[in-house]
Amino acid sequence: MIIDQSTGPACPEPSGADHDPSGPGPFAAGPFGVGPFGSQPSPAPGTPTSTVERRRPVRPRTSRRVPAPLAVPATLALAFLVLPLVGLVVRAPWPTLPQRLVEPEVLAALRLSLVAATLATGVCLVLGVPLAWLLARVEFPGRRLVRALITVPLVLPPVVGGLALLLLLGRRGLIGQWLDRWFDVTIPFTTAAVVIAEAFVALPFLVIAVEGALRGVDERYEEAAATLGASRWTTFRRVTLPLVAPGIAAGALLCWARALGEFGATITFAGNFPGRTQTMPLSVYLLLETDPPAAIVLSLVLLAVSVGILVALREKWIGSPA
Repeated sequence: MIIDQSTGPACPEPSGADHDPSGPGPFAAGPFGVGPFGSQPSPAPGTPTSTVERRRPVRPRTSRRVPAPLAVPATLALAFLVLPLVGLVVRAPWPTLPQRLVEPEVLAALRLSLVAATLATGVCLVLGVPLAWLLARVEFPGRRLVRALITVPLVLPPVVGGLALLLLLGRRGLIGQWLDRWFDVTIPFTTAAVVIAEAFVALPFLVIAVEGALRGVDERYEEAAATLGASRWTTFRRVTLPLVAPGIAAGALLCWARALGEFGATITFAGNFPGRTQTMPLSVYLLLETDPPAAIVLSLVLLAVSVGILVALREKWIGSPA
């Protein structure tokens, strides 16, 4: 018997059924344990509390063995992509490499390529960033068609692109005839033609990269600037541009690399004149018949630039979190 001192009368001691958690009542055991809210799992009889607290869910083990039907094609694909580059490195004239890099024709092609690619990237930045903003922020009829037209140079053969530029800006082209007649300006087969050809094939890379960066930006920052009285141009200049600056830098770097390696559109629209329109890819094509070691040297320069671009963009394009 238990004496309840607050009331005086004796209260009967609860029987075993009253202590049975499986019985009915607010403290009945359920799938989530004993208690009115069922917050803890019910430990097995005789299991120490410390063992229950340290128990963690066990993750299922997955096999790390690669199936042969996948491993063999993957290995062949890797070899197909890497072995040609290995052959280029192995067959390079390493003992005479410094001397060949300072040869006049090599330096002329290198200088023209760097200048033309930089100017083409500048043109793409001036024209491409506003176009990317228009596609990402403005709803207008035919936006999907415009986006599709922008990506055409990505899949169009470069030689066809050069021919299209020639038919547009040549002396008898749709626009070029008026430039030649009114202003006595001839664009094809000049250094300006090299810049235009490289900008034509490289512009889609910048537009796609910047548009993706703009779509990833939270528009509430721009809306907040607008509510504070900022005009759309001020919002773009003071808010949007700083937010998408990394995307613009990545797109400009890809654009520059694509312009540096352009061949088909350049040789069709600008020709192959040493010192004026002969860039490094064109020089490689010409030296391959007359001086193969020099062609390999220039190819190594282009390979080093490509690898450097990938290393610089590894976190944004090919990197993955650990």
